[in-house]
Amino acid sequence: MKNALLIVSLVFVLCACSKPIPREKADYIGYWRGGNMELTIHPDGSFTYEREEGNTSTSINAPLQKFEGDDFVVGIGFFNTRFEVSQAPHQVNGQWQMVVDGVLLTKKM
Repeated sequence: MKNALLIVSLVFVLCACSKPIPREKADYIGYWRGGNMELTIHPDGSFTYEREEGNTSTSINAPLQKFEGDDFVVGIGFFNTRFEVSQAPHQVNGQWQMVVDGVLLTKKM
């Protein structure tokens, strides 16, 4: 019971750290997928990420802290990760794309 209470408390703390995505960055919102990576940016600023490279798998479930130009920083306090966006969200033949950490992602509806 003690562990369950701790987990629930942690979830509330994480949710409280989220800030809504700024209007000028609304194109980032959505479920993006490409190659070995998928990520979701929610309007409330929550963020999920999964990537597999060889035998290694990385997952992040954290708030999006801020945008720095086209890049964005995800995490809590000093424990954060910067995602490099070399091509901001844009449309190609009616389909949304962006390049994050060198991976071409397509927005899935």
